[in-house]
Amino acid sequence: MLRITKLSDYAIILLSHLANLSPGETANTREIARETNVPAAMVGKILKQLNRCDLLVSTRGINGGYALARPPWKISVVELLDALEGPVGLTECAVPGVCTMEGGCGTRGIWHDINRRIRAMLESVSLAEMIGGGFDGIDLGSESASLKGIRS
Repeated sequence: MLRITKLSDYAIILLSHLANLSPGETANTREIARETNVPAAMVGKILKQLNRCDLLVSTRGINGGYALARPPWKISVVELLDALEGPVGLTECAVPGVCTMEGGCGTRGIWHDINRRIRAMLESVSLAEMIGGGFDGIDLGSESASLKGIRS
């Protein structure tokens, strides 16, 4: 079963909170934890990691806090998952050099194709769509498994 961790699930909640801030406004860890009901220690851990991966910007000082580094429609779900979970893939062979059977595996090519398609799908979904509740639909029958009606 393909499943994201609680960390990534919480991150979507935190980023949606930050996406609703006014331009130039920031929110600190305590405020975000209180508003989202995510434990403060988890909020701090997630925000620091997302900041290191350039998905957030931080401001120090008495009025400091975090804000999105880009508009929510310019942040893809795959960027978030890569930042918190590492490279997205169903199998170990999705990451070169990790699988011990790389050289002689007869299904490696198919798994690479499946992993590539899943990654492309996640690249096509923006934070704005996650927050807003959707997109027109997923065309799983096409070669590219594209999303319809996506803002770019």
